[in-house]
Amino acid sequence: MSEDDLAQSYIENQEKQKKLYKRTLIIVIISQMFGGAGLAAGITVGALLAEQMIGTNAFAGIPAALFTLGSAGAALIVGRLSNRFGRRIGLATGFIVGGIGAVGVVIAAIINSVFILFASLLVYGAGTATNLQARYAGTDLATNKQRGTAVSIAMVSTTFGAVAGPNLVGVMGDFANWVGVPELAGPFILSAAAFIVAGLVLFVFLRPDPFIIALKINANKQKNEHDENADPTNQLQNKSGVAIGVTVMVLTQLVMVAIMTMTPVHMGNHGHNLQAIGLVIGFHIGAMFLPSLFTGILVDKIGRSAMAVASGVTLLLSGVIAAIAPADSVFILIVALSLLGLGWNFGLISGTALIVDSTEPSTRAKTQGTVDVFIALAGSSGGALSGMVVAGSSFETLSIAGGVLSLILIPVVILRGR
Repeated sequence: MSEDDLAQSYIENQEKQKKLYKRTLIIVIISQMFGGAGLAAGITVGALLAEQMIGTNAFAGIPAALFTLGSAGAALIVGRLSNRFGRRIGLATGFIVGGIGAVGVVIAAIINSVFILFASLLVYGAGTATNLQARYAGTDLATNKQRGTAVSIAMVSTTFGAVAGPNLVGVMGDFANWVGVPELAGPFILSAAAFIVAGLVLFVFLRPDPFIIALKINANKQKNEHDENADPTNQLQNKSGVAIGVTVMVLTQLVMVAIMTMTPVHMGNHGHNLQAIGLVIGFHIGAMFLPSLFTGILVDKIGRSAMAVASGVTLLLSGVIAAIAPADSVFILIVALSLLGLGWNFGLISGTALIVDSTEPSTRAKTQGTVDVFIALAGSSGGALSGMVVAGSSFETLSIAGGVLSLILIPVVILRGR
């Protein structure tokens, strides 16, 4: 059966569409489990590796800035590839390139080359961007009332790898020492394998491609309805929805990355070992993804705006607790970083739902890639500035500033209501 005939068989059969929607979610879940594990290294030990190689913590935020900057370029490319060739090609390419970047980081650590480290972190960012963009794949065939839930299912599945990854930091460090690799490069060995496997899962099993099928369904629908004259009011509402969705996700990403990036450095400076740091970051990443299923239901039930406001309030609470937490208290840091992850989760899912609601299938993947560029740039800015703020002031100042900044979400949502 040709690709067009295959697509036609889905257009004419809603039962097959439902089955493909469910199958797509399963493939996305499997890939996200591996992709989540790939995220662990950059988040947990990237700053520590840079601090060790450079000799100062003033630039410890640079790794997060680099791999989020790299993820910005990758988000644009993955979005364009997905829009032209489908999710399978776009996402598989992004994950495999990210895995190659992780290999480069290990090589940089072995030969102690800061230049290769920074270049590899840029490439490693492709895996981060792809892991985030994979959340859209589940929405291609979802209805309006399923979109928040579809995003959340993809993000929940990320939890398994994302939580396991930081807690394997010590194990991977021991493995690295055993094979003659610097200890802090160990987690990047895990990242390389995890990203490449995630890419192969999508490339082999994401057939037929849900984005291509969604395009065919939408084209057929427009043809049947003879919908040639677009409503200017709807176009204006769609642009507004995209703008608000971008604002919500950009602010939450900026605040989250800034505080998260410097937490391992803050803990390391106060005598905590890698296991304690991995535990805190593990809870943080768990809070970023694990509540997603409930968040998605809430986004679909009580609305995108309400959850965006909840994001701002939760991030403020996180910043305050992180600022007043005793430096030797792992428990309170876990609470603060868990709230940080939860606030990010609220913002990402509500913002993502707004983006999907406000785009047409023919340009959706391209728009989503562009949106994720802004998200990545926000993360890059947060990562780069966080080290400078802490070096010039303190971790407490950074935390309070991040929490206060997140309150901008409330007037943004009020403007949307108007």
